Amino acid sequence: MLIERARFGDRRALGRLVSCVEDDTDEGRRVLAAVYPSGGGAWTTGITGAPGAGKSTLVDGLIGFAVDQGNVAVVAVDPSSPFSGGAVLGDRIRMQRHTDDPRIYIRSMANRGHLGGLADSTPRVVALLDGIGFAEVMIETVGVGQAEIDVASSADTVVVAVNPGWGDSIQTAKAGLLEIGDVFVVNKADRPDVDETVTELLRMLDAGPERAWRPPIVATVATDGTGLDDLWAAILDHRRHLTETEALQVRRRERASREIEAAVRAGLRRRASLDSGGVELLNRVAAREVDPWSAAGTIIDAM
Repeated sequence: MLIERARFGDRRALGRLVSCVEDDTDEGRRVLAAVYPSGGGAWTTGITGAPGAGKSTLVDGLIGFAVDQGNVAVVAVDPSSPFSGGAVLGDRIRMQRHTDDPRIYIRSMANRGHLGGLADSTPRVVALLDGIGFAEVMIETVGVGQAEIDVASSADTVVVAVNPGWGDSIQTAKAGLLEIGDVFVVNKADRPDVDETVTELLRMLDAGPERAWRPPIVATVATDGTGLDDLWAAILDHRRHLTETEALQVRRRERASREIEAAVRAGLRRRASLDSGGVELLNRVAAREVDPWSAAGTIIDAM
């Protein structure tokens, strides 16, 4: 059985399972139903930030710390190729040195035009990896802006990466991307303007609402490993906060609620696909005999 083979380290079997779940096939849904009760043990860490913030290099460095906690899976969301529709695979190339380590599994997936920084299938794949038995799951988003914050509902800890000199943009972005951060990292800290960027982040935190957890700010140079130990320590500190305050249960319950809503929407899309009966309704809308909203009501009522 593919699930058992994947649990015993068969990466080809795991890759087939991930593909089924990613494509939302009937088999993929059966696989998720089978492994979901075994999940809940993985820690999920989301790494997000603007394009060029060095997210892939940060993840590459953090893998070395995370693997001490157990086996590690990385879900790296890449932009879709304009030619094939698949992932560009830049992230997997940058993490090449880990590909032969049997404790580490790296999967690139295309966002397929889905907004929010993740692929539509990312939460399902994360649930699969958790159920298979990975201790650590890292999610790297595609380069995002202030409104693309889906990772906040898919990770236990969200790390927001910025670069020096980004301070001028912080005020305009803080209503979105920056408010989801549990840990802020100023990467490429060997460049000028590091202190100004840290100061601007501190001002933002001071001006915001009081929070039970005050996000730390860590400076790193991911290319040579500087500060990565401090970043990992900050992630572990946030995990301790989650478990000691019962915030972990609250966060995961909210995640479950969003995943149910997403599953309902996906199910409705499948049921509402234009089959032979739907084509006639489509023709009536195209002929302006029926408006699209009434047609949608007819489809929903038929369900």
